[in-house]
Amino acid sequence: MSADLVASFLTFKLGDELFAIDVAQVREILDLTEITRVPTAPPYMRGVVNVRGSAVPVVDLRHKFGLPATADTVNTRIVVIEVDLDGELTVLGGLADSVHEVLELERAQIREPPRLAMRWRAEMIAGLGKKDDQFVIVLDIARVFASDQTLLAEPPLAEAS
Repeated sequence: MSADLVASFLTFKLGDELFAIDVAQVREILDLTEITRVPTAPPYMRGVVNVRGSAVPVVDLRHKFGLPATADTVNTRIVVIEVDLDGELTVLGGLADSVHEVLELERAQIREPPRLAMRWRAEMIAGLGKKDDQFVIVLDIARVFASDQTLLAEPPLAEAS
């Protein structure tokens, strides 16, 4: 089978839903670490984390998708991704309840999401795949964050005293 017919996705859970993003956009997966709040940030932005000397904004994906808040657990992970926002490559972290596996899906098996009865905004979804008997929601991660001008702004640096 030709490599361009198969795509690899990192799968993660938010609540009971299984999501997937293209592995080419994933930089790394971090254990939950201390997140520094940014006072002027929108509610879905949990704050910033230090990733090898860079302040990386962390978005609470549950909040972003309108899911009820839940306490972080030992399985909570920060998925660090690179996304093109308005022509600028932006690094950010997304909080996931748990990260599962890299899943290969044949592109032909990824279907358009139904327009009705979808809990998620269709423009954020690249398609629906299946793993065993469970649907996998394949996200268009660039569209998820397309309207987030706050992520393009540099986080404020602490002033030296």
